[in-house]
Amino acid sequence: MRYLLALDQGTTSSRAILFTLEGRPVAVAQREFRQLYPKPGWVEHDPLELWETTLWAAQEALRRAGVGAGEVLALGITNQRETTLLWDRKTGKPLSNAIVWQDRRTAPLCEALRERGLEPLFRERTGLLFDPYFSGTKLLWLLENVPGLRARAERGEVCFGTVDTWLVWNLTGGKVHATDPTNASRTLLFNLHTLAWDPELLEALGIPAALLPEVRPSDGDFGETLPELLGAPVPIRGVLGDQQAALFGQAALEAGEGKCTYGTGAFLLLNTGERPILSERGLLATVAWSLGGKATYALEGSVFTAGAVVQWLRDGLGLFRESREVEALAESVEDSGGVYLVPAFTGLGAPYWDPYARGAILGLTRGTTRAHLVRAALEGVAFQVRDVVLAMEEAGVRLKVLKADGGMARNRLFLKIQADLLGVPVAVPEVTETTALGVALMAGVGARALSPEDVAGRYREAERFLPTMPEGRREALYRRWREAVERALGWAKEEG
Repeated sequence: MRYLLALDQGTTSSRAILFTLEGRPVAVAQREFRQLYPKPGWVEHDPLELWETTLWAAQEALRRAGVGAGEVLALGITNQRETTLLWDRKTGKPLSNAIVWQDRRTAPLCEALRERGLEPLFRERTGLLFDPYFSGTKLLWLLENVPGLRARAERGEVCFGTVDTWLVWNLTGGKVHATDPTNASRTLLFNLHTLAWDPELLEALGIPAALLPEVRPSDGDFGETLPELLGAPVPIRGVLGDQQAALFGQAALEAGEGKCTYGTGAFLLLNTGERPILSERGLLATVAWSLGGKATYALEGSVFTAGAVVQWLRDGLGLFRESREVEALAESVEDSGGVYLVPAFTGLGAPYWDPYARGAILGLTRGTTRAHLVRAALEGVAFQVRDVVLAMEEAGVRLKVLKADGGMARNRLFLKIQADLLGVPVAVPEVTETTALGVALMAGVGARALSPEDVAGRYREAERFLPTMPEGRREALYRRWREAVERALGWAKEEG
């Protein structure tokens, strides 16, 4: 039997999952690493820990499966996106800690760039906004704050990369300095239309082109692992950012197909086909993947609070002891009894983008019970996803079916609520590890062992939830939701 190995390097842990060519998981290994917070709002990782925990996970997954590296057809890498690393081109030694995607230190840089009137140009070329989230301003900060770094970078002595590039470099012993378009498109430096680094954007930020990795297709040839690492050379044939990998793993391969990952927050990606669509509603345009050099694009919208609202009901209000009690509690009432819960604990993301919004509960009566509150919380998450879907539809792409994964996708009542409030079917897959599965299948395509049609065939739906709520009822509930959101917007903004 031949296998595909997925390396899934996340924000808090590194994992490896071994899959069969049929897309079935065989073995998994996972190891956490330290989170570093040198100053308020700063988040860093030790690059060597990212590498060492990923290598350990790969070795351990093979050991647990009793599979030799020679039986692995190809390896794929998926990763936390936007996290920024720099290392010495000769020695491979990191030149600083990695600045993590969550890090907010570059907010003043973003504001300064906005004041220079550059945001429309960057938005049109990259599909992104000026926000500390993205890699470009993190890279600029390092060039300006690490002594001697800029001069070395201009001499070509320094390598820049997101986590995928760092892992490829180490796996190949420094032979390959490359990334793929899904990761490149999160840097503020990559032109969505030309699928190349943009010289004008590099000049505007003052970033030397000599730093940058080569951009290869997501199913491209990224070299092979050093034989001593896994016991034999393994071809690296797939690279995808984590959210795009989940989209591919959910086999959302046609325009209008999308997925939502319900974790602490919710990430919704919608396949827009062969062209990037720029939204006026705060959605991001991004590369979904590149197969054989041909790009597929996606719209991306983020909901800041999804599973976190359930955690708050448990830990903050003490309404139940275990998260698994939520479904039965919410199901004990027919509806939320007119209660609306807007979970804007840290502001609201797309399409509102209001950092001053705060959580609100409206419609309370003497008849309100904890079950009504819990059901209103589930509806609040589903309404937020509908907000994003409507913003996507305004951009010209209609959602056909929503493929769900993540922790809340285990709650069948929530999925039924989501289908009813969207008015489209919600499907969940048999294999819930969609991020790792996606990049494993991409590696299979890169190794020419699978075709895109095979990927679609590997998707196995476990269950589909169909909307049954009458349209009039759905629209009436949504109108009231928008009224509730209006009351939450701007709440924390200082007056005067």
